[in-house]
Amino acid sequence: MEEVEIVVAHSERATLRVGGVFLKVDADQARLDTEAEAMALAPVPTPEILWRKPSVLALAALPGAALGRLGAPSTAPPAAWAAAGAAIRTLHDAPLPPWTGRRRQGPAELAAELDRECGALVARGILPAGLVARNRRLAEGALRAWTPVFAHGDLQVDHVFTDGAGVTGVLDWSEAGPGPALFDLATFTVGHQERLGDVLSGYGAGVDPAAVRAWWSLRALLGVRWLVDHGFDPFAPGCEVDALTRP
Repeated sequence: MEEVEIVVAHSERATLRVGGVFLKVDADQARLDTEAEAMALAPVPTPEILWRKPSVLALAALPGAALGRLGAPSTAPPAAWAAAGAAIRTLHDAPLPPWTGRRRQGPAELAAELDRECGALVARGILPAGLVARNRRLAEGALRAWTPVFAHGDLQVDHVFTDGAGVTGVLDWSEAGPGPALFDLATFTVGHQERLGDVLSGYGAGVDPAAVRAWWSLRALLGVRWLVDHGFDPFAPGCEVDALTRP
């Protein structure tokens, strides 16, 4: 008898797996609509939509395995990471989707959000002031104007599946829309920073590794408090706080 596996769950949404079917349950129907539209437009492999109902999207499982997991070393070969980089570039080179996207802030709005989050992290005692201040300075490198691309918006490493050296699919498109390319690259590599060179070898020219590092700090500072408040552990090995404490 097959069991129900809780892949991820919090107050906003949950993903369940039953055999070869994933059920995404979301309190925000707009996120599910965005996910379906993005998968239809994205020029990279995506899961098959089996059916849609209000607040629920059923997806077929992808072949292969996730490229990695936060907090665990990846055994995937460099060629698989390069293939993922090439797939990300294909997505970023595609025409922009016809919606505004959730990550529509410009540098000024991001800077204001970053200041609020840094203040909250220190005021609540989540992180020491020195660590926050150092990474706030590093994050300055991300607060520059960018040209929007077709961005995934939540490109965690376990959302990309590979089989050997090829990408078999990319999951979880509910945050997709026009956005900064470097946010996707930083999200993808933040827990496996030693793989950045492999990813960029597939992604191609035009990316400064130092700029990706700035986005590692920005992304982590913006995410730690949300993770704590929703029952996740950003202090786990390889996760957000690790990214902040690395030299």
